[in-house]
Amino acid sequence: MYRGILGPVYDNEKEKWRILTNKEIYAVVKKPTITETIRLHRLHWFGHVQRMEENRIPKRVLCMNLETTRPRGRPRGRPRNRWQDEVREDGSIVGREEWQGKVYDREEWKTLLRTARNHRILHMPME
Repeated sequence: MYRGILGPVYDNEKEKWRILTNKEIYAVVKKPTITETIRLHRLHWFGHVQRMEENRIPKRVLCMNLETTRPRGRPRGRPRNRWQDEVREDGSIVGREEWQGKVYDREEWKTLLRTARNHRILHMPME
């Protein structure tokens, strides 16, 4: 969307028009990338579910361990990332070691996520 709004730019060195790269667009716009937004929403939802009562369905689904039947042998390739693995990684980026204890205090959790959003802690630099 931003690429369409900003349009092509004239490159003086090559003396021709070109479209902006993603890195250039995010430098101009100063908005969070889609990856940052997904990570923040994932942590927000995790905090919400963790504070739920134990008998609620989302809490039970989050805590359950699914047993699947596999064909003989190991599957090819690397293991798939689970949702909980992604949350654990995002949480360690945002709050270092103490992030899991802050989940149960709603105000402290909101402050942690707000700080992560404002300081762009979850920002992954583009190559």
